[in-house]
Amino acid sequence: MGPDMGMPPEHGSPALDAPTPDSASRIHEAADDLFSRPVDAGHDDMTPIGVIEPSRALALADFSAPSVSTGERLVRLAYRFGLGPRVLNPFAKRTPPRLTATVANPLAGDPAAGTALRAGHFLIHGLKVPVADVAFSGPRLAPPMERMVHGFGWLPDLESCAARQQCTTIAERILATWLAANPRPDSTPAWDIGNVAHRLLNWLVHAPLILSMQDRKVRSRILHAIETTANWLDRNVGQAEDKLAEVAGWVAITATGVLLADGRARKLYGEAGLIRSLGDLVGDDGGVLSRSPLCQVEAIELLVRLKACYAAVRSEAPAQIDTILALLVPPLLAVLHGDGALSSWQGAHALSASRIAALIAASGVRTRPLRDARQWGYQRVAAQKSILLFDAAPTPVARHARDGCASTLAFEFSHGPERIIVNCGGGACAGGLIPVRLAQGLRATAAHSTLTIDDFNSTAVLINGKLGTGVSEVDIDRRTIHADAGAPGGTRLEASHNGYVSRYGLTHRRILLLRDNGTELRGEDFLIPGGRKAKRGTIGVALRFHLGPHIELAQGQDGLGVTLALPDGSLWQFRSARDPVSIEDSLWADGQGRPVATRQLVIAAKVPRSGETFSWLLKKMR
Repeated sequence: MGPDMGMPPEHGSPALDAPTPDSASRIHEAADDLFSRPVDAGHDDMTPIGVIEPSRALALADFSAPSVSTGERLVRLAYRFGLGPRVLNPFAKRTPPRLTATVANPLAGDPAAGTALRAGHFLIHGLKVPVADVAFSGPRLAPPMERMVHGFGWLPDLESCAARQQCTTIAERILATWLAANPRPDSTPAWDIGNVAHRLLNWLVHAPLILSMQDRKVRSRILHAIETTANWLDRNVGQAEDKLAEVAGWVAITATGVLLADGRARKLYGEAGLIRSLGDLVGDDGGVLSRSPLCQVEAIELLVRLKACYAAVRSEAPAQIDTILALLVPPLLAVLHGDGALSSWQGAHALSASRIAALIAASGVRTRPLRDARQWGYQRVAAQKSILLFDAAPTPVARHARDGCASTLAFEFSHGPERIIVNCGGGACAGGLIPVRLAQGLRATAAHSTLTIDDFNSTAVLINGKLGTGVSEVDIDRRTIHADAGAPGGTRLEASHNGYVSRYGLTHRRILLLRDNGTELRGEDFLIPGGRKAKRGTIGVALRFHLGPHIELAQGQDGLGVTLALPDGSLWQFRSARDPVSIEDSLWADGQGRPVATRQLVIAAKVPRSGETFSWLLKKMR
């Protein structure tokens, strides 16, 4: 039967407060003492031959529906208004739903998670949960488990751990249990658009795991579930919980049109909706508007899997998909450390280098990292073996945020494969070994390597991964400093945000200078008062520098310095210009989303509300 379609809905910097003259002169004098003035801006490396230079010009790509003939345009329009294939071609022979091709999975899953599943457990971010104890319907599960169970994210893991014959029985049994628990669409999490989209796409890409049985009745039931799920998604994709879920919905609709018999009309309809929704998801420089590296990864994965569906039927995907992939990859590369793994922003954990490398290879895009991304917001400075990553943009608006974090003006720093300064990360992993109750704390400003006032967040952190009021303006200036009088050159980043203006009347400004040899990072943090009259009283300020795993520490005798012994044998020293440095406990989410106990360096002080300056230095000693 043709789908019964409804008509889906249509989609479609002021200056900061100026400081008072006295405080401004004092602050800028302090800055001049610490930093030489920049001469001009420039590039920090050369473009290799044969590699695409990322450019904002790609943002001008046409995000309109793929060009089709007049007849195909009419078919697409008719399908959009609910006229299924049978109405468009009433004389065609009525046939049961069937898949026309088998997809070669372009992205392998996690063999360890697949092995755990064969032993009867879901493995999610280090936590093993017996399959028999999982509620396949009803109230919400922890978010990672919910995506795993209802999105069938376990199928690629199962496929990667053993030969297909050893896995089909397990896949069929879990699928039968899920179908029995969810016989029809309802208001439970199983029917959130994002979960439905991933479920449908995983059924299509991993069809051999769930359709290898000899029982024709069972096969027919599963194929019918694929078709009815696609029909439901056709009508409801416009009600997605966020833009990434909507894109996932359109990818699943398009993939169904590509692989299911009589799917031409659905394919045309899906392609038009997909390209339009991608235009709403992606910013001018290629970063998703949630500013989440995990969402960036998911968007690339969705398009890579969709291209595999086209390849299975020996068809070309719309040219816009390759253009958008070329736009998405450079920002993702920009938030990788020297070890090739992901940095920790907007709830992300340090996703492994092997998974990132496999994703980039599957995308087919060869490019360089985007070093100066104003809208994506993550500044990248590479100096020899060192990489500095700096969050220099406002937090994502509530409608885009997923596991949003108040991380403005935080930074991460690595040298070679060793992470020295990190953010805690892991907010999106809460529900695995990281308890759900820690999610709010991991999204707070104090969980990031930046400055806090009275332990308040620079942007309000709300429940369900959303963000409230706070940072709305960020000024950023990036310049190259040339070598002078024997001192090596470097890259200077200066940024400020207004997140504390409404509560305290103070602007936070941070200057970072990384020398070209990669062995010296200097920092200066200013609290600049706004308005004509200086505020009275004092506030508590804390600068936090969360440390990477397995770093040994030794406190200096004067209390102003700490020596860091890295796992590779190198020694670094952190020094504060005036205020003592204390050592406190912290945690960091590793590549599997598991919590790792670490330490943090804290500069804490009571300062006047009229403004203050903090200077610090991180330098390699050996």
